[in-house]
Amino acid sequence: MHVHYLQHVAFENLGMIEQWVNARGHSLSHTALYEAEHELPQVQDFDMLIVMGGPMSIHDEKDHPWLIKEKQLVRDAIAANKYVLGICLGGQLIAEALGATVSLGSEKEIGWFPIAFSDDIMGHPLLSGFNLSMVVFHWHGEQFSLPQGAISLGRSAVCSHQGFLYENTVLALQFHLEMDKNAIEKLSTACSEELVTSRFIQSQEAMLEKAEKYPNDSYLMKLLDNWVELR
Repeated sequence: MHVHYLQHVAFENLGMIEQWVNARGHSLSHTALYEAEHELPQVQDFDMLIVMGGPMSIHDEKDHPWLIKEKQLVRDAIAANKYVLGICLGGQLIAEALGATVSLGSEKEIGWFPIAFSDDIMGHPLLSGFNLSMVVFHWHGEQFSLPQGAISLGRSAVCSHQGFLYENTVLALQFHLEMDKNAIEKLSTACSEELVTSRFIQSQEAMLEKAEKYPNDSYLMKLLDNWVELR
């Protein structure tokens, strides 16, 4: 397959997903939306579209006018039955494209916290080989509702929907399996102003320490392999 990814800020790249792309022999290209000069691909140019995270909101079209064309590309890719994967902001963009709402959560969720998989996804081949009580990395203040026809992946203590699967080809994740310790250090340094005292916000030191305790690279590889085999 040819994989194209959309990057919103320099400090949130494809992360460990690039290892999966290379290991499976796929080709790769990307658009850096934060650069003044950038060009979005045509739907026919890729087999899989990956939409990454970022500190902006999907509602910030005035500050980031490129969001308008990006949203249309996401809608077109879904309509064309392409594989579409969204992470954090990317998942929220997919949710909106499918008619769901994106709004502020009750609290920001930043750091390593458990997720509980939903009854609807239990036993689904998407989660083959998974530990069903996982601790994953989060960094979000907004969250999405569940689009009609989608299967919820599960929830956390402050987020009702941590992800969803739609028609087997569309996968949205609110959490970050793609980030290793280095990526978390870059993100937490760039967005350090968000690290205030709160029940669900951890310090940079705590996040980096836990990154060694909860390596999620094997689960990322399983999830992506399981997902593309659903079709």
